[in-house]
Amino acid sequence: MRFEEVGPNVVMFVGDDLESVATAFLDGDDALLVDSLGSEEDSDSLRRVLCEDMGKTVRVIAATHFMCDHIAGMSRFPDALTIAHRHYRHTFLSQNRRVDAFYREPKVVFDSAMTIQWGQHELRLLHNPGKTMDHVSVDVPTADLVCAGDNIVGNTVYLSKADPALIRAAIGRMRQFGRSTVIGGHMGRFPATVLDNAIHYLDRLQDAVMRIRVDATSQEIDDRIAAIPIEACLAPRVEAAGFEREWHQHNLEVIVAQSVFALDTAIASRAGRA
Repeated sequence: MRFEEVGPNVVMFVGDDLESVATAFLDGDDALLVDSLGSEEDSDSLRRVLCEDMGKTVRVIAATHFMCDHIAGMSRFPDALTIAHRHYRHTFLSQNRRVDAFYREPKVVFDSAMTIQWGQHELRLLHNPGKTMDHVSVDVPTADLVCAGDNIVGNTVYLSKADPALIRAAIGRMRQFGRSTVIGGHMGRFPATVLDNAIHYLDRLQDAVMRIRVDATSQEIDDRIAAIPIEACLAPRVEAAGFEREWHQHNLEVIVAQSVFALDTAIASRAGRA
C-alpha cells in the first residue's frame, strides 16, 4: 500500500489489491474515511499506518458505493459510524466479486445529499448514480478536490452493468464542481482534466462500437469489437496506464456479452431513416 498527503489534513491511500483508494480527512486525532480499500491485507495496512503510526482514530467511514473492493475496511473499524446511500444493498448484491464477509450494515443512509463538517473541511456527499445506482460523489471545496469513486477509472470508465448514459451524466456533474483534483476509486489522484478524458474515452468507445454494429456482418461484430485498441478511444496526449489497459479489455468483453450500445445504434439508425 502507498499513501501520500494530498492537501492539508487529507491523506490518500492506494491499496495493492486493484489499486483501490481510500481518503482520510483528519480532525486532530480523529479521521473520517471515504472508502476503505479492497482487501483484508490492504485494510490492515491502512489501520496500521493511520491508527498505529499516525495515532488517528477512525470515527466515520463514508462509502462512495457499496462494492467489496471499496468497503473491506469497514469490518476493520467496528466502532466507526458508517454512511452509505440508501441503494447500497442493490449495489452490494449486483456486483461481480461479492465477499459477504466485507458486508457491514451502514448506520446512516441518505437519499440525495448530506454535508459533514470535519475539522477544516466540508464534505458534501451527493448522490450521483453512474457506475452503480448508489454512487456518491464527495465534493470537498475546502480541499479543492472531489472523490469520484468508480464513475471514472483513471482517464477511462468501466461499463460493467451500468448504463453508459448514466456514467456520462455523473462525470458531467462532477465537472460542474470545478475542483482541481479528482481522486478516483482506483489508481489515485488526477488533475481535473481526467474528467474530460474519461468522457472522451466513453464517447469514442461508443462511436467505434456503433460503427462496427452498422458496418460489420453479424459474424464479424464480436471479433471487431474485441479488437478495438484503447488508443482509438483515449483523449489526445493521454497514454494508457496498465490498469486502464486491463479494464479497457474488460469493457470490450462487457460490450460483447451484454450488447452494449446496441440500443443506441438502433435509435441512431431509426433517426437516420426518418
